[in-house]
Amino acid sequence: MEDILVNITPQETRVAVLLAGVVQELHVERSALRGLVGNIYLGRVARVLPGMQSAFVDIGLERAAFLHVADIWEYRQFTQEKPPPIERMIREGDTVLVQVVKDPIGTKGARLSTQVSLAGRMLVYLPQDPHIGISQRIEDETERAQLRERLQRLVPPGEKGGYIIRTSAEDATEGDLANDLQYLSVLWNRIVERRAVSAAPALLYQELSLAQRILRDVATEETTAIQVDSRENFLKL
Repeated sequence: MEDILVNITPQETRVAVLLAGVVQELHVERSALRGLVGNIYLGRVARVLPGMQSAFVDIGLERAAFLHVADIWEYRQFTQEKPPPIERMIREGDTVLVQVVKDPIGTKGARLSTQVSLAGRMLVYLPQDPHIGISQRIEDETERAQLRERLQRLVPPGEKGGYIIRTSAEDATEGDLANDLQYLSVLWNRIVERRAVSAAPALLYQELSLAQRILRDVATEETTAIQVDSRENFLKL
């Protein structure tokens, strides 16, 4: 019997996952040190370094973030022929849609990727990648094929993006998958709309807080109770 306890203060968020009354996991996120991984920004290229095949991108933080050529989506599409150098793909002053893949450490800025992904409970949406992948943890080939077919039936005609089916979708109903599809579609459309009216640098999407991520990624049908420390935090979650 699994329980989740959530305690939120102005300084930090603490989430404990209990099994039969014994703490199995303890997660802590300090408000002043909240991570940036998953955030999506409209950035402006501040400097291109051909010798390092990388660039520094202003996303509105104290330090410019780092973008390596290998993390540029267009670069990854070259499989047979040699990809062009970074200076032919982006230039100083360009605006780019980027997602943080690694938090700043010490004097180093955040690391970026132009390949965007949005996580739901059952699915991960890949706006630039038109294929359907399945978590490797789902090993049964028959089940993998069935999940792929069910999702393909639900994806709207003309959808340009792709999806990764998460492990939590193993026992999902068609309704569960449809709900996730709708949630991710609305989320991505909001990001596109914000991009259209924003000037770089701008934050377009902030990843969920620790407590919200736990409810999305950890809570399952095996969870018997979720206890939150206040009504205000309960309503937020």
